[in-house]
Amino acid sequence: MKTKVFIDGSEGTTGLRIHERFSKRDDIEILAISPELRKDPEERRRLINASDITFLCLPDAAAIEAVEMCDNPDTVILDTSTAHRTSEGWAYGFPELSKEHREAVKTGKRIAVPGCYASGFIGLAYPLVKGDILPKDYPLSIFAVSGYSGGGKKLIAQYEEEGRDAKFDSARMYAWGQTHKHLKEMKIITGLDKEPLFCPMTTNYHSGMIVQIPLYTDMLKQKKTPEEIRDYIAEYYKGEKFIKVMPFGADVEAGGALYSDACAGWDGMEIFVTGNEDRVIVASRFDNLGKGASGAAMQCMNIVLGCDEATGLNL
Repeated sequence: MKTKVFIDGSEGTTGLRIHERFSKRDDIEILAISPELRKDPEERRRLINASDITFLCLPDAAAIEAVEMCDNPDTVILDTSTAHRTSEGWAYGFPELSKEHREAVKTGKRIAVPGCYASGFIGLAYPLVKGDILPKDYPLSIFAVSGYSGGGKKLIAQYEEEGRDAKFDSARMYAWGQTHKHLKEMKIITGLDKEPLFCPMTTNYHSGMIVQIPLYTDMLKQKKTPEEIRDYIAEYYKGEKFIKVMPFGADVEAGGALYSDACAGWDGMEIFVTGNEDRVIVASRFDNLGKGASGAAMQCMNIVLGCDEATGLNL
């Protein structure tokens, strides 16, 4: 019997990518909504409650409204918006973080899919906090770069418009006010005492991202060499098919530079550790539309269904 899936917000960037991935599967029945009824609340309500799994690919307010429409106790909601990532009763959809996270996804009816920048940061910081290496009061900063697809349909259109403004040829640095929507989950999911300083940018390519955290080793709870930190993270994620901790020195082997679009189209996450005995950089590289969005949502769905986590994904 096929699993009935409804994608609420199927015309957005994440919704379209999820829909594309289902084209390779024969175990899913898509409950399609007529284009003219995409914003009709009663038709959305009907399809949400008729589904086994509903993906919400909507702005926050619309996602909250959609959850309120669901009165079928068997319907699983996978929300890709920011609305419920730190809400009580919602599983946080990063199963590699711990056995508890994976079990919460497996058994939950309400699952919040992480943000792209947040995934890159939390994938690095969470193991270090849990291993009593990174103090919860460490004054963390994040430098990150993403393809323009992370900005949604409006920003994509601006970058891809014929005769576009020449300013889009250069790096676009933003979120100067330190109010980026991913900061809340970055702090709460990792258990940090304060939100990190966050300096993101988008540049002139479609997808892929790198998230970096610089660290002073003498400010860690346990002073470790870069090699020791790399080995600890590798052991933490041992056996996880979506997380690939790269050998120490992989950045040198790559010519001393890492390219942020190298994982475009791939659904996993690479982790790098580099630096020296005084200063270390831990970094994650992945596709902001893959492990940072639709790929993560599909992985969570696979866990709910009890099938191989990588089904329909590119690893």
